[in-house]
Amino acid sequence: MKIAMANDHAGRALKDEIKALLESWGHEVVDFGTHTDDPADLPDFVYPAAMAVARGEVDRGIFVDGVGYGSAMIANKVSGVYAAVCQDSFCAELARSHSDTNVLCLGGKIIGSAIALEIVRVWMETEWLGRDEPKYARRVQKVVDINNAQLVAVK
Repeated sequence: MKIAMANDHAGRALKDEIKALLESWGHEVVDFGTHTDDPADLPDFVYPAAMAVARGEVDRGIFVDGVGYGSAMIANKVSGVYAAVCQDSFCAELARSHSDTNVLCLGGKIIGSAIALEIVRVWMETEWLGRDEPKYARRVQKVVDINNAQLVAVK
């Protein structure tokens, strides 16, 4: 799988750990940065990574900032991106199985490395239930319909 990664200075160290883990599992990582701990503006990195997800240039995205919410707010502004902030593996499982999220957002100041890596493992391995259970497909389709309606309404 091809994964877009992005971060700000607060998420750089955790992003590097996650990146190494994903690569050890055989995934290709496209790293949109930042690559330093110098103060950085999150939209400069998350927006291009989210666009890569939306355009289908990558399969999924994992974004890391201080608490995760900044990344999610930016990513969810991009049509076709469905981002969730997860602070434990239960939330990661539900974000994939029920909501078919394509972007995972994590807070490098909120959770430690061991928990974050477990969240990533669960999120990456969990399949969406909507293929077999119509209620999840129906619910996700309603979110997609809202996304598409906004594209028309804004014009």
